Amino acid sequence: MSSFKITQVRSGIGQSDRHRGTLRALGLGKIGRSAEHKDSPQLQGMLRQVRHLVRIDGK
Repeated sequence: MSSFKITQVRSGIGQSDRHRGTLRALGLGKIGRSAEHKDSPQLQGMLRQVRHLVRIDGK
């Protein structure tokens, strides 16, 4: 199972509560903060929701 390194590159200010909540659930919340997660259908849905705020690096 592959994993992804997710880095927040844009601010959550001005975004909807759902998007800010998704960033928190991913372990992000500040620009430059990174987290690693294993690939899953749930993760794919979360990344699709906030793809404009994060950078995704595959491993």
